[in-house]
Amino acid sequence: MNIIFSDIVDWIYNYFAMMSNAQLYSTIAIAGAAVFFIIIERIWPYQKDQKVLREGFFDDLALYTIAQSYILGIIIFTYIINFIDSSTGLSRFKLFEEVPIWIQLIFFLVTHDLYIYWMHRWQHNNKYLWRIHEAHHSPKKVDWLSGSRSHAIEILINQTIEFLPIVLLGSPPEVIAYKGVLSAVWGMYIHSNLNVHTGRLQKIINGPEMHRWHHSTGKGRNRNFATKLAIWDWLFGTAFLPETKPDEYGLKTFFPKHYLMQTFYAFRTFKKVRESVQTEAES
Repeated sequence: MNIIFSDIVDWIYNYFAMMSNAQLYSTIAIAGAAVFFIIIERIWPYQKDQKVLREGFFDDLALYTIAQSYILGIIIFTYIINFIDSSTGLSRFKLFEEVPIWIQLIFFLVTHDLYIYWMHRWQHNNKYLWRIHEAHHSPKKVDWLSGSRSHAIEILINQTIEFLPIVLLGSPPEVIAYKGVLSAVWGMYIHSNLNVHTGRLQKIINGPEMHRWHHSTGKGRNRNFATKLAIWDWLFGTAFLPETKPDEYGLKTFFPKHYLMQTFYAFRTFKKVRESVQTEAES
């Protein structure tokens, strides 16, 4: 037992020792943000009766956030992006090498956010894409961690498209780390059980005011597709921000409770249902 524990400690130490400064600081920032949201959700809760250790918490933390993210990160960067880069050779031109990092971050944030808006909207209107997106809508309690629940195929698609341009345009490695932090922390924020009121700022920057409606079982489900920039919803007519709060979150239909079955459930056959029952994507 002591040997196993020692091996685990050595692996963790070596894992962090191999990180660049940007990767290390990014990891610390994400962990710090998680602790921060856990605390402030207790102080200013959107839903006052919501527990920290809600149903599915450990699956979302251990399997989606840690295990799946680690494995998919290796697949995306080591295999997919590396293969595309080696095949095209575009990164050798280093087109963005002299561009200030803060400008690169703004550029990649805005362009990827616009892509995510339209991809997200498509997922809600295509029965095949909905199958790999419904896991994200399955939590019955929405909080800082619930946003990490996403099907592996959805992550492979979206994160490849998120980080591939950064590599091909020859950006320095720290841009990937900083962009990853922005995506992770903002994902925590928009799903958080936090009762914030940003006023007119909600017309531009997305937050839990709008995005929690997107996870409801009501009218807001097919609205508020934006992630970081709410302006896309207001611009393209999909914004939904009533003065009330959602009564219920999650899916109206059955969905497995645990990670493995949730992953395989996306590949079930399409069956005819009674006319009185609509699919989740259409509700």
